[in-house]
Amino acid sequence: MNRMPSPEPMPLCQLPAGATGRVCSLTGDIHFCQRVREMGFGESSCVTKVSGTTTILCQVSGTRIALSHAAASHILVEPLAQK
Repeated sequence: MNRMPSPEPMPLCQLPAGATGRVCSLTGDIHFCQRVREMGFGESSCVTKVSGTTTILCQVSGTRIALSHAAASHILVEPLAQK
């Protein structure tokens, strides 16, 4: 059985615009991690990067949210294959 290797996790800020990823892990202090989980960025959540480099606009759980580049760099995502 041939399985495709899963893509390496990358910071949300490095995900290309229009791409979707699954949140693998959150880094940073416990308060930051709790805040972004409450915003919908919990582990296993799917997030689509809409646009941005300095300010990252993304969609998670049906809501568009803007994050700073620094915040997005602490959210590690596994890119999902485009359908």
